[in-house]
Amino acid sequence: MSALDPFYLVKEEIQDSVKGLQATFTRWERQPPSATDRIVLSKELLSGCESIEWQVEELDRATGVAERDPARFSIDLVEIERRKKWIASTFSQVHSIRRKLQTAAENGSGIRPGIATSNRRELMRMDEHPLPKSNHAADNGFITDESGQHALIMKEQEEDLDDLSETVMRLGGVGLTIHEELSSQGRLIDELGNDMDSTATRLDFIQKRVATVMKKAGWKGQVMIIVFLIALLLILTFLVFSG
Repeated sequence: MSALDPFYLVKEEIQDSVKGLQATFTRWERQPPSATDRIVLSKELLSGCESIEWQVEELDRATGVAERDPARFSIDLVEIERRKKWIASTFSQVHSIRRKLQTAAENGSGIRPGIATSNRRELMRMDEHPLPKSNHAADNGFITDESGQHALIMKEQEEDLDDLSETVMRLGGVGLTIHEELSSQGRLIDELGNDMDSTATRLDFIQKRVATVMKKAGWKGQVMIIVFLIALLLILTFLVFSG
């Protein structure tokens, strides 16, 4: 798996903490039973055990969630089993140290009575509240994860609906503008059609008048009109080009 996987990033931190805890425990074992340093180290070890156990619980919960839907997290069952074994092994190491501390507290081991009683109570409190089983932690994590996913999906759907509503409103405005433009173009086309009809009527009237004049003038008149029109055309052409 990738070194950027959150599981492995947290795992590396936990491993460093376990190494530090084991080193402290080695120092604790070397101290005389009545030494003050041993008492201080006992408190430090108890605090370290509790911190590491809490971190491992979180990884156990995350692993349980991934186990329910491996495809979503791009993880296979072999990797899940590997992670679960590491979690169990880490729990075992920390519990071993905690049990030895508990035994030392119960036997006194030269620790001051008040300190031994305090340590014993702390260890008993931790035993009375054992770590949750992996399945139970996974169930709680899965429920929480599903609730968060549902809320996220609902939020995304609301945002999509808002975007869709805005898009529909924009399309409605564009449609209204197109309708007004088409209505305006329709009016212009109607006016142009009316103008063309009027022009056609006038041309028809002029053609009829010309035909009537030509008919009354006879062939001589028609020749004279043609000559006149040709002369007029020549004069106009000369005026245009000479100017």
